[in-house]
Amino acid sequence: MRNRLYYLILIIFGVVSLKILNSTYKEEPNVYNVFTSNEVAISESKLGYLFDGKGINDLIIFYPGARVEEIAYAPLMLKLAENGIDTYIVKMPFNLALFGKKKADKVIKEYSYKSYYMAGHSLGGAMASSYTATTNNDIKALILLASYSTKKIPDGVKVLSIYGSNDGVLNIKKYNKYKKNIESNLEEHIIQGANHANFGNYGNQKKDKNADISKETQQKITSHYITDFINNL
Repeated sequence: MRNRLYYLILIIFGVVSLKILNSTYKEEPNVYNVFTSNEVAISESKLGYLFDGKGINDLIIFYPGARVEEIAYAPLMLKLAENGIDTYIVKMPFNLALFGKKKADKVIKEYSYKSYYMAGHSLGGAMASSYTATTNNDIKALILLASYSTKKIPDGVKVLSIYGSNDGVLNIKKYNKYKKNIESNLEEHIIQGANHANFGNYGNQKKDKNADISKETQQKITSHYITDFINNL
């Protein structure tokens, strides 16, 4: 009986895993153009991708959105590293930050930066928020892209929230409901014409709206907001 139950669990786990893998949002081919950058050294490990630019003090630890290949966010991370803020995209089990919320611990342990910032897109932002709210590590600020925090963020942690006016995925009712968890330290920007998926380079996302601005423009504006936010802390 126990053996049957064990095999049943394995079968269910396998079916669910295959379903998740088959529904993953793949990176667009042009993503790999970032590796030709002369300004930023990009290195890959089992933990993720480090974008090492001219900056030496700041590191953004980035959690990808649900079911999105982490490398899809490389163009945005490259822009930030070019602006003097190193970035690290964390690889998540099954491409779900839900299963890797504490992976930032390993990044912080591996590198020695003066200031660490948690960031994430969509579900990745929610998990970055949860990590920030509960960790003993010193997180200077939280950056949310089309996301919200269901937990109260410590008063000493500044929060930047960015989303698009054409976002068809972000639940704006929940966003407003949980705004109280970040409101006292919040800087908020709504990018006109931007949608949910174009913070990354992985194509169209189910239920999302069409963007009125290009993907490159949305990411350029986003990197500008993030850079100014960090430089003014």
